Amino acid sequence: MITERLNEIYGTELVCYLEYEEPWQLLISTIMSAQCTDKRVNMVAKELYKKYPNIEALADANLSELEETIKSVGLYKSKAKNIISCAKDIVEKFDGKVPKTIEELTSLAGVGRKTANVIRGNVFKEASIVVDTHVKRVSRLLGLAKEEDPEKIEYELMKVLPKKQWILYNIQIIAHGRSICVARSPKCDLCKLKDLCLNHPKN
Repeated sequence: MITERLNEIYGTELVCYLEYEEPWQLLISTIMSAQCTDKRVNMVAKELYKKYPNIEALADANLSELEETIKSVGLYKSKAKNIISCAKDIVEKFDGKVPKTIEELTSLAGVGRKTANVIRGNVFKEASIVVDTHVKRVSRLLGLAKEEDPEKIEYELMKVLPKKQWILYNIQIIAHGRSICVARSPKCDLCKLKDLCLNHPKN
């Protein structure tokens, strides 16, 4: 089984690559992480959460000041607007607490299923599958998914993976995609999953 192989290679520790102390910080960092590295987001987040120490402060943030603070994460104008709108909704609609359900989470500005599932898995320990670029690409290569749309891939993976493995699978595949199955230059000679890969010629 693919999950047993992944557990052997990458272990079973639940790791979050975005640094946070409060649930709202993980939510905001995940919004910032779109088309940006976790390393860069973590650097920006340190300054951001010093300047805005709670969700209420972020809801009241000046747009241009926030844009300046998060400028280096890219797409900063739209992200800043979404962050303020998201923070306001959390304060006004959810009593300052990050909501738990996927419907409530995706009602927030800048929050799609991927971000919602990051929160559900890391904060609330709800079984969830996060389909980022690594999970999409590697899952298709392993024959676990055929669809192109991330939401459809999420449902495909839910059918073939045991529920207890869902959160772990995200972490393991992201690690594999970053270190071995790199999109532009995959290290196939080092890959311990190559016998399962649809792109690897079988002997």
